[in-house]
Amino acid sequence: MPPRDQEAGGKRAAILDASIERFGRDGYEHTKWADIAADVGVGPTALYHYFESKQHCLFVIMDQALVDLGGRFQALTRGKPDHIDALHTVLADCFELSAHEALRNRVLVAEQGLLAHPCSSPREEEARQLARLHTREIEHAWSHFLAAAMESGEIAIAEPRLTARAILGIYNSIWLWYRPQGRVDLERVAGFFTQRILAILGVEPRLDGGLREAA
Repeated sequence: MPPRDQEAGGKRAAILDASIERFGRDGYEHTKWADIAADVGVGPTALYHYFESKQHCLFVIMDQALVDLGGRFQALTRGKPDHIDALHTVLADCFELSAHEALRNRVLVAEQGLLAHPCSSPREEEARQLARLHTREIEHAWSHFLAAAMESGEIAIAEPRLTARAILGIYNSIWLWYRPQGRVDLERVAGFFTQRILAILGVEPRLDGGLREAA
């Protein structure tokens, strides 16, 4: 990548990171585009070199979060014959997040309703459609994984798609109230919600709570 492109890519990433912090902490509606510019150290008009609008930036954040979540799920489940072991690994990975990643999840869940509304701007609409596509892909990946586990007899037979939606619904609900450095730490959240998700599937939790040891 040429130096100028590297600089532009670095500035774009800085804008996305600053937006995640602002949207996650203060809320999307309460964040001004100028606030993000000040956090990054540029003038407000400079943001338009990278994003068409605050909403365009939001949709890119949401899409990147979904691509990351989907990629991690596929990497941890692809080609794994032991679905129960893979399930424990996935659930542990779901909570191995930095404070910044937790805020990104909060932004994704809190503003997901905006993905239902078409945009007149081509760039906003493209980012919106990508986020919707990757939302469906995650649900499909979970459904496929659960169906395979049911077929192998590792978990009880149920409707895979509805079961996937139930699991994702429980997980997503966390980010509506969880705050990094809040009263409830993420390890405690992980233990509580992992056990509830496993209970839905009739799977016994591991003695270690299903959490992987840090690498």
